[in-house]
Amino acid sequence: MKTARPRKLIHVWGCPPSKFPWTYDTKEICYLLEGKVKVTPDGSSESVEIGAGDLVEFPKGMSCTWDVSVGVDKHYNMG
Repeated sequence: MKTARPRKLIHVWGCPPSKFPWTYDTKEICYLLEGKVKVTPDGSSESVEIGAGDLVEFPKGMSCTWDVSVGVDKHYNMG
């Protein structure tokens, strides 16, 4: 007998150029299809720039600021 594993859903999200705070309530893995973002973790002066073609994992509990300079389209999975 085979046991079915639950599938994780892949979500799609887009955002025009903007700047906003964000906190991850759960782990997120995302793949950027388009765009460019500078992510700055709270309490840090250093940013990480991510863009089209990047696969990124954000840990549960991370708080940061997203500074979107080029509109973003991404696929993501939470949990």
